[in-house]
Amino acid sequence: MLQKKSKKIFTYLFVFLIIGTLSNKNFNKTNFTKISKITVSGLDNKNNFELLNSLNYLKVSNLFFIDQHKIERIVKANNLVEKYSISKKYPSTLDVKINRAIFLAQFKKKNIHFFLGSNGKFIKGENTTQNLPYIFGDFKIQNFFELKNAIDETNFNYDEVKNLFFFKSGRWDIETKNGIVIKLPKERIKYSLQVFVDILSKDQLISINNVDLRQHNQIIINEQ
Repeated sequence: MLQKKSKKIFTYLFVFLIIGTLSNKNFNKTNFTKISKITVSGLDNKNNFELLNSLNYLKVSNLFFIDQHKIERIVKANNLVEKYSISKKYPSTLDVKINRAIFLAQFKKKNIHFFLGSNGKFIKGENTTQNLPYIFGDFKIQNFFELKNAIDETNFNYDEVKNLFFFKSGRWDIETKNGIVIKLPKERIKYSLQVFVDILSKDQLISINNVDLRQHNQIIINEQ
């Protein structure tokens, strides 16, 4: 009888320990993994704060089961964001780190000032800056990046660009900070830019006002 009783007591204790362990695990997940802190970094104070407010709904949510896609949609809705990383820091912190887009150019549309970011987005801005090229004409983002990529693949310095003019025909004119206007063809942009760089390197003493590269195998140079 004593052996049977001792076996029953042992069985009850074993079952109690299992139930207790499971309960403790559930308790840890539901309490110790609830989000109590969210950090956002990489933007200016105003935009960090606004993004943080947009994510505050996650507080008290379980860190294991948050909707990653929803968070990504909220982060990408900010036009200043180029790249980002979202990491969980256990037991209760969500960390959002952002790489801010670089302003590449500026323009006006319907009297509203915009910056064009390296992320390919239009970003509203109140103030103009002399350090960025100003774009004139009804261009598309793809048009600009085709030109920008061609410039980056040559020895032409993008920092020397003062104004960019886009035409309905699909081609660009570039005005440099030195006052030189480069008339580019619709095609062969990279080749034409390299030709211009070569002209400047060979004819440094010539005061060039205008270089017309629109016609294939023909270069027209106007001097000041």
